[in-house]
Amino acid sequence: MKLSKLIGDRFKERPANCLIDSHAIMVRGGYIKNVANGIYSQFPPMKRISQKIEAIIRDEMDKLDGQEVLFPVALPGSLWEESGRYESVGSELLRFSDRTGSKMVLGMTHEEASVQLVREYANSYAKYPFMIYQIQTKFRDEARPRAGLIRVREFTMKDAYSFHTSQEDLEQYYQKVYDAYSRIFARCGIPEVAIVASDSGMMGGSISHEYMLLTAAGEDSIAICPECGYSANVEAAESIIKNENKISMADMEEVATPGTGTIEELCEFLNIPAENTAKAVVYQRNADDSYIVAFIRGDLDINETKLTNAIGEEIHPAVITDDCELTAGFIGPVGLSDKITVLFDKSLVGIDYLVTGANKVDTHYQGFNVERDYGKAEYLDLAKITEGGICPKCGKPAIKISRGIEVGNIFQLGTKYSKTMNFTYTDENGESHYPIMGCYGIGVGRMAASICEVRHDDYGPIWPITIAPWQVHLCCLRSDDAECRAKADEIYETLQAKGVEVIYDDRKARPGAMFADADLLGVPVRVVVSPRNLAENAVEISTRDKAIDKQKTPVDDAVAEVERIIKKMTDDIMSYCK
Repeated sequence: MKLSKLIGDRFKERPANCLIDSHAIMVRGGYIKNVANGIYSQFPPMKRISQKIEAIIRDEMDKLDGQEVLFPVALPGSLWEESGRYESVGSELLRFSDRTGSKMVLGMTHEEASVQLVREYANSYAKYPFMIYQIQTKFRDEARPRAGLIRVREFTMKDAYSFHTSQEDLEQYYQKVYDAYSRIFARCGIPEVAIVASDSGMMGGSISHEYMLLTAAGEDSIAICPECGYSANVEAAESIIKNENKISMADMEEVATPGTGTIEELCEFLNIPAENTAKAVVYQRNADDSYIVAFIRGDLDINETKLTNAIGEEIHPAVITDDCELTAGFIGPVGLSDKITVLFDKSLVGIDYLVTGANKVDTHYQGFNVERDYGKAEYLDLAKITEGGICPKCGKPAIKISRGIEVGNIFQLGTKYSKTMNFTYTDENGESHYPIMGCYGIGVGRMAASICEVRHDDYGPIWPITIAPWQVHLCCLRSDDAECRAKADEIYETLQAKGVEVIYDDRKARPGAMFADADLLGVPVRVVVSPRNLAENAVEISTRDKAIDKQKTPVDDAVAEVERIIKKMTDDIMSYCK
């Protein structure tokens, strides 16, 4: 490919609306162009990167006996009604009607479609196990798209679905995919991806893992224990609290607390630690707007995902109205209406003395004891795990909270979809059973953007050789010099004949502009042909990662040296896959 013909512009200035480096680089480097909020078109460099990532994914899925299929983007709403998700999934699912008035959705995930595809075929135990996968466009109507391709509305994703006749068989296959995903990320140049336990969310199932690329630009928080290696998304990490009674038990009494609508104000007014307060956090069910009040130790925060799972349905932060029987800032468990669901976090277990709202303006109860003053309470794990918190695995107060980008996920779905969609098979005894499913996803564009986020410098991306848009960037510094141009043309043609992917800068441009564009394209190997080097019968070879910097190489050896460097780079990446 000649750079003079490459569609897309590269420029120096950082766009004002790009909050993270990868987004800015991809806009500046001519990789993507915004079409609408959270929707992008891809220029050739990005498309080439995506194709290489997809090829690696396909190779690993095929090695697991996966069979590639293709589901529709637009799906009948009736399929989602079968699974129960047409109503339960929120506004992220884009619903519409076709010209006949029939309900339709844009696929944000394809569990329903996978069941619909195989439920007639897979009616006998003899057909199991098997796995199907696709690489397809999806649409998720995100409320807050951000960070370029990291969080978008339209995206390309590989999703795979496996079908089994036993939990044991699913677990064995799940482990194979678990390992294959590690190889995929290693082959794409990010072997450092961390595998963490996660919450299954709307996907359902009991066991799931996320593959997280740790970076400060990440949108997810991960709890990591450096002592034992435990790791989990904070949404799924168990919060373990050990309480000490710093204040002795006392009778509960009402106390005036004017102007103390926050925990901070309350603690200052009463001169007590936040650990001795019971904070009320209020939500409403999406289905009927009924209220849920969760009480938690005042210095901790509610994990909304845990709360959603405990309730068993979708919720949202509450809007407290005048007629809802709740007094904002002064809510306590004593005397709450029976219409309100009351929950207690495990962080309140064993605390003899608490201060909590009295359900009257400017009034609290001090000396509140859950067991004595409220009665029997069921304690749930609703709190976010904290920095320095107790590790659920080794029990040491060593938890570190890091940021990361989710680049892949895997789920053991069980029979969630086969049951709701009446998908059965007949076993060898003629008995009917529901197949057990697994689900495995990777976002292609997100992975590319994530790699850019952790593999870049001040000048542009440093693409791994396995996914780079081209392997070699050839610069002819004087295209108006006949000898220089002829030699650059010769190297270009020879490399292409040997199957090496080359972007050839044949433009009449200043060296500074050439090198700036080369940095923005991030191609691993750079070959510079100039009259000055040719006078020494040499070319200049560098690598984008600076491992090789302006190496003078005889002209006759240039192609062989480039091939050697490419092979070494590839071998180095593949060494992480053994």
